[in-house]
Amino acid sequence: MVTIENNCFSIPQICESGQCFRLDAVSEDTYELLAGSRYLKIGIRQKDPADETDGSGKADVHGETILYCTQEEYDSFWKEYFDLSVSYSDYIARIDADDDYLRSAAEFGRGIRILRQDTWEMIITFILSQQNNIPRIKGLIRTLSERYGRRRETPDKRVYYTFPEAEALSKASEQELRDLKLGYRSKYICGTAQMVADGRISLEALRSLDYADARAELMRLPGIGGKVADCICLFALHQMDAFPVDTHIKKVMELHYPEGFPFERYKGCAGVMQQYIFYYDLKYR
Repeated sequence: MVTIENNCFSIPQICESGQCFRLDAVSEDTYELLAGSRYLKIGIRQKDPADETDGSGKADVHGETILYCTQEEYDSFWKEYFDLSVSYSDYIARIDADDDYLRSAAEFGRGIRILRQDTWEMIITFILSQQNNIPRIKGLIRTLSERYGRRRETPDKRVYYTFPEAEALSKASEQELRDLKLGYRSKYICGTAQMVADGRISLEALRSLDYADARAELMRLPGIGGKVADCICLFALHQMDAFPVDTHIKKVMELHYPEGFPFERYKGCAGVMQQYIFYYDLKYR
């Protein structure tokens, strides 16, 4: 068991930020996460905000997050997965003092971090996300995993399924996937799985490319346009200059940044700002 103070770290906010579809609340203070073949139980322990300050008298830490894993598992995987070696307070400090909108968005969603998720899982996840809603995306991922993933058990002996590997999905027919209610995305997933399985796209090579080249390479895959490629770059490859633009972001850009978003100011963390904006517009506006 590993306990982490909630300093710019909120599992509930990450859960609702649109970047991870296998993180779920199972009670008010308990979450479950599946990442590739791994399972993690997460607990939330609340504190009185008045008891925790950042030294200036302003409440910052409002409790603790409990990861039900060994210290070794945390150090070797989960610390990097949650990007916990990075100071997101430093990102927030870079926000222009005159940008009231972005400062408000960052304060509202200050518990969000950019997860380092599996590249293959994010490719399929964001193909499924097109013209879809979050509950349905979660359901489709669950169905795919149950059909083509591997059966595993949690520490308390409950069954879960790993995310299906490219090799497994490459053997699925388009009709099989359509029968699972994947619709027109079935063709894209079949083609993508075959390209990855036979080596025409190398997941390992993607991780070594810069943002522009990785984005271009991803767009070679069936059904992946600029927005989906940006999501994969940000949430899997950790290309922090990726800035996915959906209807929420487009609306905010038109209203608050009619002359363009100041990407140069936020070089190396534009994707973090995108998540603050997305979550703020989704949950608050």
